[in-house]
Amino acid sequence: MTAISDRLTAAGLYRLLTWLSPVFPTGAFSYSHGLEAAVESGAVRDRASLQSWTSAVITSGSGRIDADILREAHRAAAENDLEALMRVNRRGVAFRATAEMALETTAQGEAFLAACRAAWPDPFLDRWAEKLADNREAVCYPAAVGAATAGAGVDFGFASTGYLQALAGNLVSAGLRLGIIGQTDGQRILAALEAVVAEASATIRNRDQFGSASFAVELASMAHETQYSRLFRS
Repeated sequence: MTAISDRLTAAGLYRLLTWLSPVFPTGAFSYSHGLEAAVESGAVRDRASLQSWTSAVITSGSGRIDADILREAHRAAAENDLEALMRVNRRGVAFRATAEMALETTAQGEAFLAACRAAWPDPFLDRWAEKLADNREAVCYPAAVGAATAGAGVDFGFASTGYLQALAGNLVSAGLRLGIIGQTDGQRILAALEAVVAEASATIRNRDQFGSASFAVELASMAHETQYSRLFRS
């Protein structure tokens, strides 16, 4: 295989781009992560506020939790440690502040793992899926991505950067569909968040403090559960 760098092959890059693409069937387009309620209340209303909201999710909210879960799942899968992966996955499912955030990660996790196993067979992922089914446990999305990227030989740094960029892209896409920004402003936001994602990815490797602090996002997610008119599932 042609090497892209010392740690990423052409095949690994291809899989990473495919798995985190909007066309990969996880249903990511149907979730706004509480953004719809924030737009309804006026807390997020334009390019600047959407950029700030998205940055907070990445650095202090679910993006921070997901990155840590992805790191530990990647490590467990790289070591073929099924029990460690089970523990990481349970933690990723448990640390969700609202019912809709729990749905968001488990529905996408189930869909990602199923599609990945169907198209890119992996004995380790098959064993994990069987154990999850036997225990009747849900799948946490970042744990599934972490395990799959480790199996594909994708270095954690690339996997975490790709994951956080996809998270930012999905929130920007939700903002577009909610009508608070246009296409060009969406790209301006993503350009501005490049450094945010890079720094967030770089600080994950040795971080030992797990948790989040994004209360406004969590309150918006709670409000969304009873919002009268909705486009999104979260």
